[in-house]
Amino acid sequence: MESISLLLNEALSPYPVTLTPSGSHGECLLTVNSRAGLVLLSREISHAQLNDKRLLTDVVDGLHRDLRIAEGRLEPSVIAALRHAAQDKVFRSAAV
Repeated sequence: MESISLLLNEALSPYPVTLTPSGSHGECLLTVNSRAGLVLLSREISHAQLNDKRLLTDVVDGLHRDLRIAEGRLEPSVIAALRHAAQDKVFRSAAV
């Protein structure tokens, strides 16, 4: 778990990340703090997400997005618009 914690700290730098056991099935509570020590995000992560590289990448991507929203650098409506545009693109590709 220590190596995963180091990877998460590197991926989410400059934000300190803490992993603490939180469940009976290997879940962990992942907490992202500001440099001042304030909790910015907190998520429960499953054992599978910690051990599968693709799932862990998805977790980190989601945390990056949530941090941008929490800091006011990205509005949730922008995310919805981007998803809608991506779905339209996929739909058009399938129709051709």
